[in-house]
Amino acid sequence: MAHGDEPVAGVTSARARPSDTSDVRALFGQSAAVFALLTGPDHVLEAANGAFFEAIGGGDRARTGLPIGVLVPELAEQGFLDLLDGVYRTGRSCSAHDARVVLGEAGREREAFFDFVYEPRFDNGSGVTGVTVLGVETTQVKHAQRLTAEQRALLEQIARDAPLSEVLDGMARTIEQLTPGTLVSVLLADPDGRHLRHGAAPSLPDFYNRAIDGIGTGEGVGSCGTAAHRRTPVIVTDIATDPFWDDFRDLADRASLAACWSTPILTRSGRLLGTFAMYHRTPRRPQESDLALARIFADTAALAIERHHTEHARVRAEAKAKAAREDLMFLLEAGTALSQDLDYTQTLRCLADLCVPSLAALCAVDVVEAGRVERLATAASTPEQAELLAAHLPVYDDEDDAVARVLALATTEVGRRAPADGGPWAELGVTGYVCVPLTDRGQAFGALTLFTTRDAPLDGHAVRLAGELASRASLAARNARQYTQRARLAHDLQAGLLLPDLPAIPGADVATYYHPAGEGLEVGGDFYDVFPLPDGRWAFLIGDVCGRGARAASTTAVVRNTARAIARVLPDPTRVVRAINTALLERPRSHGNGFVTLVYGHLTNRDGHLGIDLIRAGHVVPRVLRADGTVTAPHTRGMLLGVVPEPGFEVGRVDLHPGDSLVLITDGITEARAPDGSQLDDAGLDAALARCAHPTARGTLAALTAAVADFTHGQVGEDDQAALVLTAGARTGAP
Repeated sequence: MAHGDEPVAGVTSARARPSDTSDVRALFGQSAAVFALLTGPDHVLEAANGAFFEAIGGGDRARTGLPIGVLVPELAEQGFLDLLDGVYRTGRSCSAHDARVVLGEAGREREAFFDFVYEPRFDNGSGVTGVTVLGVETTQVKHAQRLTAEQRALLEQIARDAPLSEVLDGMARTIEQLTPGTLVSVLLADPDGRHLRHGAAPSLPDFYNRAIDGIGTGEGVGSCGTAAHRRTPVIVTDIATDPFWDDFRDLADRASLAACWSTPILTRSGRLLGTFAMYHRTPRRPQESDLALARIFADTAALAIERHHTEHARVRAEAKAKAAREDLMFLLEAGTALSQDLDYTQTLRCLADLCVPSLAALCAVDVVEAGRVERLATAASTPEQAELLAAHLPVYDDEDDAVARVLALATTEVGRRAPADGGPWAELGVTGYVCVPLTDRGQAFGALTLFTTRDAPLDGHAVRLAGELASRASLAARNARQYTQRARLAHDLQAGLLLPDLPAIPGADVATYYHPAGEGLEVGGDFYDVFPLPDGRWAFLIGDVCGRGARAASTTAVVRNTARAIARVLPDPTRVVRAINTALLERPRSHGNGFVTLVYGHLTNRDGHLGIDLIRAGHVVPRVLRADGTVTAPHTRGMLLGVVPEPGFEVGRVDLHPGDSLVLITDGITEARAPDGSQLDDAGLDAALARCAHPTARGTLAALTAAVADFTHGQVGEDDQAALVLTAGARTGAP
């Protein structure tokens, strides 16, 4: 392999790496028995097996005929020659268990452990001639025990989700303890696998860690960059001469690094997680045990990193889900708030209040009215800021005005600086803005502007929320405007079908009441009227049209207009009602064909009392409320109108004396319901009226409506309610 990527036994890719058992065997091998014969007081090596020579370092040391102190000089300072002297001098054996010994020349030493016995050798005369050394190297066992303990500790850290930096730092220190002279570095791959970031390197200089933080992955980018690129281990035995290190040689020289063996950290599927590097301060070739150790800990690092990524992804997912829930809750609450008030202006003012401080520090809502931009609402942290913002009005046709551009294009505009229209942006500390159109069927009718400040910057998340909020506010404002227009139209049309002013009738007091069902968005079916006749009499009527809305209004107009026209030429109430019935039957089918219930009558002032002739056509029975609280019903009967050509009618006659009242109502009152579902009905009406006697029509009517409201606990019924009260008395004119 070129450029220092040397073929080393046991080096394989992560996709074809040996089993964990093979790596452990490579690390610790088989325990070897050592044997040596030493002669004389200088302990000259007379004979030894291969395991002994391998244990002391092999090479030039693998020879006999030299004193052991000359062959392995490091034994002297560790006390082993003294032990040999003692055995030779006393003739008594000496043994030790797990004795630690450091073997090898300076810079290439290794730590080893032995169970050994020094036995004296005797001549025929029982004199000591030398020492027999018998031993078993336990280094591998000691290292296995330490490795197992350290691996267990690392796995426990991973299992309890310890911080990744803590796990990697502990792993690096463990390897440095197991292999003295090694300096470990772990680099973590970016999500795209193109750069490596610092993970752990407890023994490397800080300047070195900072310098390689963020290096790219690629061929020839040091040991780690190349290993990450190739997805296979890269062994550089001499940094000073290897081309892979051309760009980093001076840096390595400053850090006193001479060799670097890098192993990629991969998932089982081959995805790059990082690199695991073992540095040395002298040029050095790895042994199979070094490579096995690197593979084992690269797998451990992969487990820790994948666990970290999984946990990090879980935390991110939970945070994202929480943010989504919070956004959804904000939008749901905002939608509820925006739709609570069906007033166009209040809806848009609510929009401004929702944005501060949830989305921005400052907010303005502008709308187009009569070809001009009107600042309808502002919101800010302080009243002074709100007033300052409200005083600045956008210019509808100014190309430098953000609001004007958004209104013209109906697209959102985001500015990373204050608007350029000369507003009070310096005083308000504005550093940017987002202006979102409020649209109706694709046309902008207004704009929501959020202003950023140094203390409250606007991010993409807030911009997206502002867009969604503006969309919901646009719909709410459109609904509010339609509701207002519809309610105003219904009110105006209804008012045209009712009495605009109560007439002044000599000897009579008049009061009327009308309450629409629901929200008053449609013209109701209830109506009443009072008008003078040419001979000094007065006509009155109250009725209920089947249905609601435009057709009900059309039918009401037919009844009222026919009555007013015919009553002037036909003095008989019966003929007037028949004319109304004919008009209803002859109306075009497109105008509706619903029936009508009606009470129609004539009123005459007869020297101190009122004479009344009336006809009831399928309507609620009229009531006569006497001044003493007595309630009676005049005998009248007749079919409802608009169904058959010849409905039968009876004329009822009533005399009202001072304080007496004729009470005419629609069925919305008798069918009013209590919270338990029960109806007021006719009996309840009579009982309520008995408590409502009053010398004025208005007083009587107020007492009646109060009794109905008390019965229903203030709930609005499903039908319109109307009433007409005529009270005989000395007063004249409207109450």
